[in-house]
Amino acid sequence: MARRLTQQDIARMAGVSQTTVSLVLNNRSEGEVRIAPETRERVLRVIRETGYVADPAARRLAEGRNRILGVFTYEAVFPATSADFYYPFMVGIEEYAEEIGCDLLLFTSAKAAGMRRRIYTADNRIRLADGCVLLGRRIDRDDLARLIAERIPFVSVGRRDDAGGPVPYVGADYPPAVRALVERAIGLGHRRLAYVGLGEQAESYADRLRGFREAAGDEALHLPAPDLDALLEAGVTVAFFEEEADGVAVVQAARERRLSVPGDLSVVTLGAATRPVHTDIDFTGFRIPRREMGRRAVQVLTHVMETGESPQELLSCELIEGDTLAPHQGR
Repeated sequence: MARRLTQQDIARMAGVSQTTVSLVLNNRSEGEVRIAPETRERVLRVIRETGYVADPAARRLAEGRNRILGVFTYEAVFPATSADFYYPFMVGIEEYAEEIGCDLLLFTSAKAAGMRRRIYTADNRIRLADGCVLLGRRIDRDDLARLIAERIPFVSVGRRDDAGGPVPYVGADYPPAVRALVERAIGLGHRRLAYVGLGEQAESYADRLRGFREAAGDEALHLPAPDLDALLEAGVTVAFFEEEADGVAVVQAARERRLSVPGDLSVVTLGAATRPVHTDIDFTGFRIPRREMGRRAVQVLTHVMETGESPQELLSCELIEGDTLAPHQGR
């Protein structure tokens, strides 16, 4: 199916900025900026020739709103020491905001309550934006409940449990991806499996553990932290790691003992690294559709702003073949 033309495409073909295309489409000027008649005609000609149809969301946002979308992050998204976990989300958010002619406002002034950021502090400016995208592995439930109660348009990147009402979100569908990997391991002869990670405190962690238990059974080993000795003593032949950095640590420890991965122990990782890690290991696992989640979050936000509804979407994860899962050889 052909890709939908965007305002950015029209701008490139007409040799103008995306903002100019947005102004022409909405038949308006921006402040003191005046669009020359020949420029306006050039943009309109490209629109006619391509058959471009403006995204309805863009028109809705242009009517009676500031065309400013907020992004509130419960963890810092740009620290130099990060694993760049949030970067693809931000790329997707920026891409779609640009397509519909909106500016982004990154909320950074909210002081942390204890060790956690909160939206509702004395300095909160959430109402400066027409709506807001929320990012964070753990999002404060009191914040969610108040956003819902005050009818402030928002959408969470990542599935969230109800908080005084349904929470609009775009998340990754973790349980099927984890089940598929567990079933593959079982199909390769593995019978002693372990899940390594908290499996709690955040819906994304709970969803991974749920998918693991649905396929491996409740009796399968669950370790909250990486421990090679515990894995070996329990006779585990394949370990599933919630956090890639923990998988790297266990592989390195195994290599120091001259154990083979995946010969002596198979290792599967369940998503992207959230902590800095440097490795050349090609892990078997899955890829979280982070960029697409960012794009869809903005699309869903426009729907929330228009209808007041609370859409909830889960996007599929892409399995990665890798080379750290092999048939069980027996010991």
